[in-house]
Amino acid sequence: MQLRTPGDIGAIIRARRRALGLDQAALAREVGVSRLWINQIEHGKPGANLGLVLRTLAAVGVELTTDVGLRPLKDQPVAIAPEINAIVHAARSKNKTPL
Repeated sequence: MQLRTPGDIGAIIRARRRALGLDQAALAREVGVSRLWINQIEHGKPGANLGLVLRTLAAVGVELTTDVGLRPLKDQPVAIAPEINAIVHAARSKNKTPL
């Protein structure tokens, strides 16, 4: 599934939350945010804190993956996946926490 808008992410969060039998308040407690924040994210709030969005996705069991470097951007056949892997590895080593 391709995510193109904040609304796409919100729809995934809402669907998973419902499938898990959670109400917005329960998910909010799990993530450490307000019920209003969960409501806004589920409705595609732009500009939400990325860390909180990722924590919310993890709380409902959604894992993000990427295919960066597997297809060219416009007319540039540049494979950047090795560089991204090196950056992620360095950040994980520095922080000693998973990204």
